[in-house]
Amino acid sequence: MSDDPEIEKIKQRKLEEMLRQQNQPQTELGIANLNDSNFQQTISSETPTLVDFWAEWCGPCKMMHPVFESLDKKYPKIKFARVNVDQNQNISMKYGVQSIPTFIMFKAGMVVDQMMGAVGAPGIHMICKKHSKE
Repeated sequence: MSDDPEIEKIKQRKLEEMLRQQNQPQTELGIANLNDSNFQQTISSETPTLVDFWAEWCGPCKMMHPVFESLDKKYPKIKFARVNVDQNQNISMKYGVQSIPTFIMFKAGMVVDQMMGAVGAPGIHMICKKHSKE
């Protein structure tokens, strides 16, 4: 440990910043990475939120990532998010996700639509088009 009070202040400030960021939805290309701390807040929005339930080891999930990212840009009225099922088993169990990828559309905290499997761009496009009109 350092005896320098200035270094301790910097470390404390950095720790507080990291804790604040941990509770914010992390985004990659506008897509939020959800976990236990930010899931409920994110899906409770009046804005339709399409959540991709996936895992690192899942080939079809990896195939769907670029499709999901490209459609995020095409549908500004829809929030796009991901849940890694291995890191967030409570969330996937709560919504009965038994096969991946699974895509669930939420609005105001309620499930309004769902698709399972590597549905490709047409499947994601269909669910987004349906809910971006509302």
